[in-house]
Amino acid sequence: MGLLRLLLTFVFGPPLLLVAAGCAAAAAAGAQEGRHSLRWDILTHFTPIWALGALACGGLALLFLRGVTRWVVLAASAIGVFFSVVLLAPEFGRDTGPRAAAGAPGAIKVIQFNVWSHNSDPEGAVDWLVAQKPDIAILEETTPAFRRLVEAKTGWRSACGDCEVMIYSHKAATAWHVAMGPAPGPLGRVTYRDAKGPFTVIGVHNAWPTDQAEQQRQEARLAAVIATTPRERLIVTGDFNSTPWSFSRRSWDRAFGIPRRDKALFSWPAGIMPNWKIKSPVAFLPIDHVYAGPSWATVSVTRGPRLGSDHYPVVAILAPVAPH
Repeated sequence: MGLLRLLLTFVFGPPLLLVAAGCAAAAAAGAQEGRHSLRWDILTHFTPIWALGALACGGLALLFLRGVTRWVVLAASAIGVFFSVVLLAPEFGRDTGPRAAAGAPGAIKVIQFNVWSHNSDPEGAVDWLVAQKPDIAILEETTPAFRRLVEAKTGWRSACGDCEVMIYSHKAATAWHVAMGPAPGPLGRVTYRDAKGPFTVIGVHNAWPTDQAEQQRQEARLAAVIATTPRERLIVTGDFNSTPWSFSRRSWDRAFGIPRRDKALFSWPAGIMPNWKIKSPVAFLPIDHVYAGPSWATVSVTRGPRLGSDHYPVVAILAPVAPH
């Protein structure tokens, strides 16, 4: 057994050390430099990977390695886990706003879904949307064919006939505004009215964090739109391409001034990873978000099923805050 373990140490020690050190370096660099640099902040988006990689290396070191190599791998793993926890912990400890019980009066169902321009099952996706009976559906990366399919099967109304970000509802809009084009990116804003009065819904689709300047322009534009909109009953949702443990996302959360209602809701990839030509068995990036003003209480925010897109849909049920 001793000879076998020595052989395993010789064979697996170097690659385990390399992976553990890489995870530790990425987590530490993101935690220390990400707050100052958008370039370094890209590393923070992948924090769950650094954490799981470091944990896996530490566990394998305990099982199969011996001697100095074992302790060096364990030390690198511990550093990776420590800095990963530093980045992840604020998301799990933050306040997500008022809460309400299931069946709260006046509740509305809001579905946010990047349907993906290359959706492999548009019929199935639309059938699921119909079955959910949402009050409002915010859909990104829609194509003309997908939009016509939605409208044919639902009868839903949209303030914009052919936008990349579509906001659908059985309600008639009382006001709307659409911003389109490659810069600063798609955004739709629609105002509805219910028994409590008017409320505004904003849908967005932002660039990837690797396109740093573009994504920050889009976030700044959204913050400016929020600033000119009554916030009490405002709902903002979409594909932000930004994870909650990034310093950028935390900064814009503060700038928006309304609670983000999702918490570490992993929405990408839904199996398909088109940019990397591979499939992932699990979603590891929470990049689709829901914000709502303080006059909304969260009943639930959940993830829908795989529907031919590289994103999972997000289903939010919000209820008016009960009077005190």
